[in-house]
Amino acid sequence: MGRKLLAAGQLAEALSHYHSAVEGDPENYLTYYKRAAVYLAMGKSKSALPDLSKAIELKPDFLAARLQRGNILLKQGNTEEAKLDFEAVLQASPGNEEAQNQLSRAEELDSFIQEAEEAYERQEHVHAVDLLEKVIELSPWDPAARELRAECYIELGEFNKAILDLKPTTRLRNDNRAAFLKLSKLHYNLGEHEESLIQIRECLRLDQDDRPCFAHYKQVKKLSKQLDSAEEFIKEQRYDEAIERYEAVMKTEPDVEVYATKARERICHCLSKSKRVEEALDLCSEAHQSDPRNIFILRDRAEAFILNEEFERAVEDYQEAREFDGENNELKEGMERAQKLLKMSKKRDYYKILGVKRNANKQEIIKAYRKLAQQWHPDNFQGEEEKKEAEKKFIEIAAAKEVLTDPEMRQKFDAGEDPLDPENQQGGGHGHQWPFEFNPFSSGNFHFKFHFN
Repeated sequence: MGRKLLAAGQLAEALSHYHSAVEGDPENYLTYYKRAAVYLAMGKSKSALPDLSKAIELKPDFLAARLQRGNILLKQGNTEEAKLDFEAVLQASPGNEEAQNQLSRAEELDSFIQEAEEAYERQEHVHAVDLLEKVIELSPWDPAARELRAECYIELGEFNKAILDLKPTTRLRNDNRAAFLKLSKLHYNLGEHEESLIQIRECLRLDQDDRPCFAHYKQVKKLSKQLDSAEEFIKEQRYDEAIERYEAVMKTEPDVEVYATKARERICHCLSKSKRVEEALDLCSEAHQSDPRNIFILRDRAEAFILNEEFERAVEDYQEAREFDGENNELKEGMERAQKLLKMSKKRDYYKILGVKRNANKQEIIKAYRKLAQQWHPDNFQGEEEKKEAEKKFIEIAAAKEVLTDPEMRQKFDAGEDPLDPENQQGGGHGHQWPFEFNPFSSGNFHFKFHFN
C-alpha cells in the first residue's frame, strides 16, 4: 500500500502506511529506506537521515542507502561524515561514478568554506560572498554558510540580502532564536517595524524568557504603537495629536535615522493639512534636506506654498516631485492646480481683494468684507469718477465675499478655477449672474439697495 500511494504522489497516506510497516517488521532495512524516500519526497531531509542510518545499521553493505545519506549530509554542509559514506561506497564498489563525483564535490566544498572564512576574517566581504555563493550551491541546507553570507551582506550595508539569507536558517536550524532576533533588528533598522514585530514574536514563541529577544520586543512594541496611533490620528484628521505622537517616536528611537526621517515627513504633512503655513514651510524644508527624493514631502510643501500664495514655488515643488514619480496622478493633478492658481494670481484673486489669507475662515471673511464694503460704499463718494471707481471696487468686494463664503465656489477657486469667470462655466458662458438686488450687510444698521445693469 505504501508503494502504491508513493507512486500515486499521496505522500502523507504513504508515510502513514510505512509507519505501520516499520512497527510490524522493525528489522526490515528496505522498509526504513522506503520511508526515508517518502520523507525526502516531502522535503523532510532531517527526518530521512535516521531512517537511512537504521537501514545501513541493519545492512552495512546497502550502498544505495549510503549514497543517499552521503548526498543529504553533503547538502547539509557536513562534509566529514559525507566523505565517510562516499569512501565506504568506493571501497565496496571502486568504479561507482556517483560516489567518485560526490567525494570530489565534498573536497571542493571544504576548500571553498575555508577560503570564504579566511576572506571574511580579512574583511574581504565581496570576495567572501562570491565564495559562499559556490558553497551554498553545493550545500543549500547548510545554515552556517547562509549565516556567514548574511554577516557579509550586513557589513556591506545590503540588509535586504542579509534578510533573504537568514530567513531559511530559521527552518534549517532548530530553536534558531538568534536568527529571529537578527531578522527583527534588520527589519527594524530598515524602518519595517511591523515585520520586525513579527520576527521578534517568533523568537519569544520559542522561549518567552529569552532576555535579548524580550528587551528588543519591548522597544519594537512601544515604537509600533506610537507609529500606528499617529497614523490613526491622521486618518481622523486629528493632526495636532498625530504631531505629538511623531515627536514621541523621535524620542523613543533617536538612533535609527529612518524613523526620524519618517516622523519629519508626517509632521510636515500634518502641519500642511492643518494650515499652519509658516511651521509647515520650515519643517517641510528641513525634512526635504534630509530626504530630498521624498515626493510626499515635496507635495506637502507645495500645498503649504499654495496656502502662502507662493504659487511659483508650489509649481517648482510639484515639478521636482514628478521627476521622481512621473506616473503619480496626485502629483500631476497638484501641479495642474498650482499652475492654474499661478495663472489666476496674475488676474483676479478674491483673497487679495478682501485682504485675507487663503486659510481664513468664514467669520474672518465676512468681517473683512463688511469693513471694505463700508469703506468703498458708493454713497461715500461725491464725484462721478470716484463713484464709478467705488462701484467697481464694491462689486469686486461683493464678488469675493460671495465666492469665499460659498463652500462649493470656494472649493472651485482653491482648485484653480474662477467660478465667476464665464469662460469656466459649462454651456458656453451661462455662468453666474449677479443679483439685481444687493444687500451687503445682512445685519446691523446699514441697509443699501443697488440696481446694476
